[in-house]
Amino acid sequence: MGGRDAAVLAVLCGAIFLEGIDVAMLNVALPSIRSGLGMSTGALSWVLSAYVLGYGGFMLLGGRAADLLGRRRMFLLWLGVFVLFSGLGGLATEGWMLILARFVTGLSAAFMTPAGLSVITTAFAEGPRRNRALLVYAGTAAAGFSLGLVAGGLLTAIGWRWVFFAPVLLAALLLAAATVLIPRQDVPRRPAGERFDLAGAVTATAAMLLLVYGVVRLGEPGAAPATTAAVLAGGLALLTAFALIERRSSAPLVRPGLLRNGPLLRADLGALLFAGSFFGFQFVTTLYLQDLRGWTPLQTGLALLAVGVDSVLAPTLTPKLVDRFGHARVIFGGFLLAALSYALFVPVGADWTYPMMFPTMLLTGLAFALAYGPLTIAATEGVAEQEQGLAGGLLNTAFQFGAALGLSAVTTVDLAALGSGATPLEAFRTALVVPVVAAALGALVAAVGAVRRRAA
Repeated sequence: MGGRDAAVLAVLCGAIFLEGIDVAMLNVALPSIRSGLGMSTGALSWVLSAYVLGYGGFMLLGGRAADLLGRRRMFLLWLGVFVLFSGLGGLATEGWMLILARFVTGLSAAFMTPAGLSVITTAFAEGPRRNRALLVYAGTAAAGFSLGLVAGGLLTAIGWRWVFFAPVLLAALLLAAATVLIPRQDVPRRPAGERFDLAGAVTATAAMLLLVYGVVRLGEPGAAPATTAAVLAGGLALLTAFALIERRSSAPLVRPGLLRNGPLLRADLGALLFAGSFFGFQFVTTLYLQDLRGWTPLQTGLALLAVGVDSVLAPTLTPKLVDRFGHARVIFGGFLLAALSYALFVPVGADWTYPMMFPTMLLTGLAFALAYGPLTIAATEGVAEQEQGLAGGLLNTAFQFGAALGLSAVTTVDLAALGSGATPLEAFRTALVVPVVAAALGALVAAVGAVRRRAA
């Protein structure tokens, strides 16, 4: 890899690291934010949900915008918006201000992330070089999340506003470097008379917003079931309308043929299940450590730090495994390890020591190293250059939707168990079954992909 290619990759890895550390630090700082702004627990949950809503709702449009309007342009523009609204979040004096800032921050990430990923997949030819670049990228994302848990605890001890100000400093440096290093690209020109698929863009974005909002509502205590069902039904209706529009459009936002790509669909479904299993597990584990065991945010972050072994293994071990066995079988192994690691944590006790938890943390990190990066490879392999942004948007939509679904599922199961008379510990154990089942389903999807790839 040449010096300039390595520098461009470093900048793009810095952006995904920024996204991971931003989300992780906020998770740790939530109790302090609630006290500082006088927010209710319900309003506090929207500090997280607003980001997911903006991210998941606009990701598909963001991915296609990178293909149509220019990857470099979209990356730089929305990285700048990310800098601005992350800083505004730190200046918030009311809860609604912070929620609004987080929504726009999520929206900016929805445009920035697929643009950055598509810069990588178009700058590196398909094969070992691209695979290594994507695995370094994936490992950096995992490192951001893992280190963010610790950094969030340290910064929250100084003041929760630094959880927002610190990413601004990093993002400003990345923006300056990206402006210089990422090469200018010609913006694709549409044939004369061809119009932008506005109807498809509107229906796709509205559908994803309603679906993500509906999934978020599933885990909210006291949310009216009838309203949630209506929101989800509206999302599905708009998704159906979007599919009909795309079939008739001369220049569809999402080419229908792309959605008939079996390996891509399996990769996106695997990403959904993998994200759902991990974020569901991480949420329940955090509640167990802080609410039941009384651990501090910093102690919790350090406990989960072992998961960050992925940041070391993804760029070193995983490329060798992918070269030898192929990404489909490596993904299958990652899902099996994930299911095993979560299953080991199901019988967690009220007096478990950290050495008893450590195998789960380590195996989860190994599962991340085997699954996350290769899923990214599988979701972009064989896709034409002019659709790489869209492929990245589909993949990240699956990750975000899976995360929201996993959080809602474990919350619903936990509340149902408590409502039936279970103790908090028993409810946590019941909720931990959800990540196990999701990882097992992911292993099944990966096994089908491995068998078909071998047959082909």
